[in-house]
Amino acid sequence: MAFEFKALPFTFVTHALAIAGAVLVLVWCMHFRGGLAWEASNKSLIFNIHPVLMLIGLIIIGGEAIISYKSLPLKKQEKKLIHLVLHAVALILGIIGIYTVFKFHNESGIANLYSLHSWLGITIIVLYGIQWIYGFLVFFFPGGSTAVMSESLPWHVLLGAFAYILAVANAAIGLLEKLTFLGNSGLAKYSPEALLVNFTAVVAILYAAFVILTVIGQGPPVKDDSSRTAVQE
Repeated sequence: MAFEFKALPFTFVTHALAIAGAVLVLVWCMHFRGGLAWEASNKSLIFNIHPVLMLIGLIIIGGEAIISYKSLPLKKQEKKLIHLVLHAVALILGIIGIYTVFKFHNESGIANLYSLHSWLGITIIVLYGIQWIYGFLVFFFPGGSTAVMSESLPWHVLLGAFAYILAVANAAIGLLEKLTFLGNSGLAKYSPEALLVNFTAVVAILYAAFVILTVIGQGPPVKDDSSRTAVQE
């Protein structure tokens, strides 16, 4: 389904918001939180990997994968490959990002999976994995019949949109949760760091909104239209 407006102008705003979101989360974790580390006596440096990978990976790269069909004037098979690869990168970074939280908790003596944010995080990464595997098998290799692809496409799009929106909402919950912990540890409510974290959440939400606007807009003309690739993924 596409509305009567061109998707391309929205992609420019989407890319700009992606850059802004990546810069904000990196400034937060590198400048305010002390940096990133896989091994460190300061276990918070291990945790800092989590928001960076989840926002840049699952949210930003995942969003770029979603809009690739509407932002790239390429052949369908080329866009399909880019869509698949970007989602694979997002999924891998998301898995590593979740692992770092378990690593941080285990090395800090903190219980795992006690919050709504953590429960949703596991659910989202499972849904994302199912989406990727199903999309690979049905739409890429070995590929289903035209009928199977046509019947699967609406559900693939619906589940993908649901998982992505849930991921963005959970990112906002996670940023709020971390900001609450920092506030309880003495961080001032109107400090530059607190404001930056809130702005990061706002940018992530705006980015997701423009991803959706791009998806429902009209994309560039499809360059190939064979019987097998006529189904839009």
